[in-house]
Amino acid sequence: MFGRLIASLDEPGVSERLVSALEAPALQNRLDSAAAAASRTPAEVVASAVRGFLDTASDEEWLQLVGIMGRATDPGLAAMRAILERSLPPASVAS
Repeated sequence: MFGRLIASLDEPGVSERLVSALEAPALQNRLDSAAAAASRTPAEVVASAVRGFLDTASDEEWLQLVGIMGRATDPGLAAMRAILERSLPPASVAS
């Protein structure tokens, strides 16, 4: 499931639906601010953040992510939330 979600990030609307499913207005605001600051769409920022994590995460970060997924009802969604929380600039910096 997680792998399919990652693979589908370039499909139109997937990133927007993903962030909407997180039901995290503060995270959405951070995403919107980061996208505006980078002159990119929110979908591009989501895809970049996830791929950046996949490319650069340490063993410890992967272990933390696996733990988060193991405790979650929806592991894929929990993983995406954790990756975005870690990757997006804080609200005060993104604004």
